Amino acid sequence: MSAVSSPPKGSLYLVPAPLDFGCDSQAPLTEALPDGTLKQAAALGHWICENAKSTRAYLKRVDAVHPLARTLQEQSITELPREVHKKGDHGGRGNAQFDARPLLAAALAGEDIGLVSEAGMPAVADPGSSVVRAAHELGIRVVPLVGPVSLLLALAASGLNGQNFAFVGYLPQDAAERSKRLKDLEALAIKHGQSQLFIETPYRNAAIWQALLHGLQPGTRLAMASGLTLANANIQSRATQHWRDLPCPVDNRTPTVFAIGT
Repeated sequence: MSAVSSPPKGSLYLVPAPLDFGCDSQAPLTEALPDGTLKQAAALGHWICENAKSTRAYLKRVDAVHPLARTLQEQSITELPREVHKKGDHGGRGNAQFDARPLLAAALAGEDIGLVSEAGMPAVADPGSSVVRAAHELGIRVVPLVGPVSLLLALAASGLNGQNFAFVGYLPQDAAERSKRLKDLEALAIKHGQSQLFIETPYRNAAIWQALLHGLQPGTRLAMASGLTLANANIQSRATQHWRDLPCPVDNRTPTVFAIGT
């Protein structure tokens, strides 16, 4: 009696989302994402996501361009656990790494799965790298789809060094710790010519901007980028000393990428 062969494994698709999450306006999906990415998103029926509500809203927008292979009600959507959002995919500070392998059961059964975040490329400045790592461990094909990545768009538009750069996540909320972190990052930028990129959650943009103006040396170049890919995108870059004579350029409600360098 011959053994029953297992079905071929599905693939894990890394599906970019538009960068207008949290913004006042939205651009048509076709202006931010290639048609091939939207077609593949429409074909999927299993999702691992940062937030189920925003994922459904995204799929509704996809459906208006390419009809979904499964209705919104038929979509299987699984949120990454809260611990991943709080501690990160890789634990951090001695915490255990998150084991995402159970989330990929559908792919082991032959179904394709989409990984999506609220904006941009999942697993880049957003949760999801633990899912990608688990897919590799399980022999599941990983397919990154083409779409906007806010960090790279901001860096390209900043005039800062794009040959040597680092993304450092969020700065500390505590004022003293944040000041020290800024000085350390500025020292790296000056010594090694390495551009330093970081982000902040909306409603703390104004506070981080003031910390930058007061903490950076006059000649350090400071760039900010918000509303990327939108008609009202705001991208500016100049030496800190010149920023000090200007009104605060950041919208406290809009996700913003900041960068410093030489």
